[in-house]
Amino acid sequence: MARKPALGDLYLGMISGTSADGIDVALVRFDPEPQLLMGRTYRWDDALRTRLIELGQGGEATSLDELGELDVQVALAFAHAAGRLITQSGLDRALVRAIGSHGQTVRHRPEGTFPFTWQMGDGNVIAERTGIPTVADFRRRDVAAGGHGAPLMPAFHAAMLHDPGEDRAVLNLGGIGNLTLLPGSGAVRGFDTGPANALLDAWCERHTGMAFDAGGAFAATGKPDEALLARLLDEPWFAQPPPKSTGREQFHLAWVESKLGQGALAAADVQATLVELSAVTVAEALRATQPGTARVMVCGGGVHNPVLMQRLAARLPGVVVESTEAHGLHPDYVEAMGFAWLARETLAGRPGNLPSVSGAKGLRVLGALYPA
Repeated sequence: MARKPALGDLYLGMISGTSADGIDVALVRFDPEPQLLMGRTYRWDDALRTRLIELGQGGEATSLDELGELDVQVALAFAHAAGRLITQSGLDRALVRAIGSHGQTVRHRPEGTFPFTWQMGDGNVIAERTGIPTVADFRRRDVAAGGHGAPLMPAFHAAMLHDPGEDRAVLNLGGIGNLTLLPGSGAVRGFDTGPANALLDAWCERHTGMAFDAGGAFAATGKPDEALLARLLDEPWFAQPPPKSTGREQFHLAWVESKLGQGALAAADVQATLVELSAVTVAEALRATQPGTARVMVCGGGVHNPVLMQRLAARLPGVVVESTEAHGLHPDYVEAMGFAWLARETLAGRPGNLPSVSGAKGLRVLGALYPA
């Protein structure tokens, strides 16, 4: 008979990624072994999502008042999502020891004179509305320590998916693609590879009215344009060595349009080219940093795009490309589970970053705790 969860066994993780396509929530038990008890994705209010995407792509806020109000609106949406999932689970919220809330990134500038990263969603509001201790603001401590504050999932990936018998990689195909390198022996590394769903979704929505390219059907009707692909790949960011990270403020539709050139291309051909861009940048990054990789475990929304998965496999001959589902981690909720895990690490006083990934000066306990 399955053991009932004991008080304090459970953690809840939440994130809205670069695509801002919804708030992913995961209810997780880590002892005696990791188990996703329930995962759900809750849609944003359309007007709020539109504004968050505008800001994430470099748009300007109208006032400090707007920024303050958005911070609270995002927190209220996260708190509501947490409450809905707990209610749907049928479990007593007193069983949840803590919430780990990533929030919504609206600007990510880890380099420059005054590096910063900003995730909206005030942890005070989440703790107050849910009555559950909340850990939030995970990225800024790493940036303060000289790191990129991203990606943060490699420590979780290493804890869940490392195998001393082979060189592995975890590929998150969210709005931005990022890799975690898990060699059989040696340091864990990780970095962003470039655009993934953020551009695919935005181009699809503009030209079909659909929020995303379901099943890769739109891309499947097009053909990659080699000249456009070459211009996209000429972006200097791709040639930078890790550690590196990026976001909507760099890779957005205006960037795509600046690369289109004079000749008219069918919208489906551009979509197919953007798929190829994601596949090429992942494959080239992997060959440059861990050429002996035997297995790539994929999570994030891109795992449901068969065209993208096929192009990845084609660009990585001899490498097993599969969903994290094959290893017991639901691909839609790996990141939300990861922030539940990071909250657990923070409460235990353990560091959640990896300097070999982010470039930070050292290990740091991440996040701020907002008591219930």
